[in-house]
Amino acid sequence: MKQWQVNLTRAARKQRELLPKGIKEQLVFLIRNMEEYGPVRGDWPNYGKLKPKQHHCHLKKGRPTYVAVWEERDREIRLIEVTYVGTHEKAPY
Repeated sequence: MKQWQVNLTRAARKQRELLPKGIKEQLVFLIRNMEEYGPVRGDWPNYGKLKPKQHHCHLKKGRPTYVAVWEERDREIRLIEVTYVGTHEKAPY
């Protein structure tokens, strides 16, 4: 089975650079997980669908809570785009 391609938007790449080391490691783990198993990550904390093709989950609970938001861009090509990574307070939902 073909794996998924996961890209970060330009904004998400900038946000990633501001994350603490442990959160960056969680993001890398999430991306590897999505590359292998796809965008639906029900095995991640507080995973949920925001819209039909938009998803989110927590990278770290507590204060501050860090989240990732991603979208399925093309199911046939198997493309996922991470659109936001950062604190829950600034999440675009």
